[in-house]
Amino acid sequence: MQEVFGKYIAYLEAERNVSVYTVRNYRNDLLEFFGFVSGKGIDTLKDVNKLTLRSYLAQLMEQGYAKSSIARKLSAIRSFYRYLMREEMISASPAATTVSPKLDKRLPVFLTVEEAKRLVESPDLSRPQGQRDRALLELLYAAGLRVSELVNINMEQVNLASNEIRVWGKGAKERVVLIGDQAARALDSYISKGRRELLGAKKNNALFVNRYGGRLPARTVQKILKKYSRNINKKVHPHILRHTFATHLLDGGADLKVVQELLGHADLSSTQIYTHVTQSQARKIYLAAHPMARGESGNRE
Repeated sequence: MQEVFGKYIAYLEAERNVSVYTVRNYRNDLLEFFGFVSGKGIDTLKDVNKLTLRSYLAQLMEQGYAKSSIARKLSAIRSFYRYLMREEMISASPAATTVSPKLDKRLPVFLTVEEAKRLVESPDLSRPQGQRDRALLELLYAAGLRVSELVNINMEQVNLASNEIRVWGKGAKERVVLIGDQAARALDSYISKGRRELLGAKKNNALFVNRYGGRLPARTVQKILKKYSRNINKKVHPHILRHTFATHLLDGGADLKVVQELLGHADLSSTQIYTHVTQSQARKIYLAAHPMARGESGNRE
């Protein structure tokens, strides 16, 4: 199993060109599954059947895993068995007809316009790290980027003349994101001042660099968000700014298809959840503002 597993990981990296984060998650999820299978005394992939898989999923449920985590692990197993069938190592997949747990529908968390403004204006612009952090926060909010997209941006992908940035999204798909003048000014200031100071004598084509001149890792971006989110008394991670970007666009009257393109969603259904957010927000405003909705007495003649 380990030999086949190694070839599958190489296939993900070379042929499917998936992100390093997807490879990492698939590797960890599959190793966990292999451990379960070995514990059952199964030493060949051909002996894994639907009952084995159902038993594994049941164990995950008993251990208190979230439904979304279980669904992700099952997705990794499905992908692995599709590869085995492609390579003609097996004739049928035990995961093909196994149903993922029904996920709870949760509306995405987002910031208000005022909260977003306070957050992006938090960094100290007198320091190079502050200039970098301001540009980073502005870009996350202005373009709705995934953190993986943000940290992988290189200098040649940035076009401040047209306020555009080329990014590589999921599945190595390239798209152009737009940024406003405020984000462009923050980027220009960081590139001309803060980035040069952080780089020193080193050479690096990464847009966002750390204090040692190396590419800024995703974990550091998460720490940066955690640091500045104290200013708004709300826990903020990078994806919340992506949610905020989409919600504020739709609240401002943007077309759903345009938002889909800007987010890099392959399926419109992934974008439609934000329409539920705006409808929910509209309901709150209605209930708070309309006198009859508040239960106040009025002239009913």
